[in-house]
Amino acid sequence: MENDEILENIGSLVEEERSLRQRAGGLGDEERSRLAELEVRLDQCWDLLRQRRAKAEFGEDPDTAAVRPASEVEGYRS
Repeated sequence: MENDEILENIGSLVEEERSLRQRAGGLGDEERSRLAELEVRLDQCWDLLRQRRAKAEFGEDPDTAAVRPASEVEGYRS
């Protein structure tokens, strides 16, 4: 997956996330679950993009970057 594809995917996920967050009357259980999935997927996409950029910056092949498990990317601290 190329950087542009990852960014396009991020844009689509953000759009869906915003749509869910803007729903009047709150979210049902299924929508809250989907929102949580979107948040995790976004974290994974951003992580993958950062990995690819770092590898390219240091002369490595960005195509060797891989999506990390949710448990790993969700454990990062700011």
